[in-house]
Amino acid sequence: MRSVFGAAALGIILAVAACSPAAEKAEAPPTETAETPAATPPAAETPAGPPAATLIALDITDASGAQLSGDTERGRRIFAQCATCHSPDAGVNRVGPSLHGIIGRASGTVPGFRYSAANQASDITWTQQELFSYLENPRAKIPGTTMAFVGLRNPQQRADVIAYLQATTAN
Repeated sequence: MRSVFGAAALGIILAVAACSPAAEKAEAPPTETAETPAATPPAAETPAGPPAATLIALDITDASGAQLSGDTERGRRIFAQCATCHSPDAGVNRVGPSLHGIIGRASGTVPGFRYSAANQASDITWTQQELFSYLENPRAKIPGTTMAFVGLRNPQQRADVIAYLQATTAN
């Protein structure tokens, strides 16, 4: 007899729970129809997210000969590891020189920065392609450089960093 009442009580509890307002809210949300368009917040109320990524066509070809583009937002995130030593701001030298205006600049020429003899003698003009090559393995590109960074092996990451530098450090 006790088990019959226990089973009945359990059934009532489950039925009440299934019909409660909380259970209705747990169901899948209704789908939008043409008769009930979704409410969209006004533009002023739309929350600001991360900066929109900008894809920039670059004058870079990878090892296969494919032309690359770079995503400035991904480049900004990847550049965070460079920011320990380099600043994208003009005139701000750290352990490494400022990278402001790097595209088109001759190597070893940032005022106020003491370069290695290898970098000064490299006779490189920092084109997008030269940076692409350099960032893969700086010590192989300029033997004797004091730059400790081992490089970015991923070609797309290098292109993204270059797109970021192109977009944010142009003169």
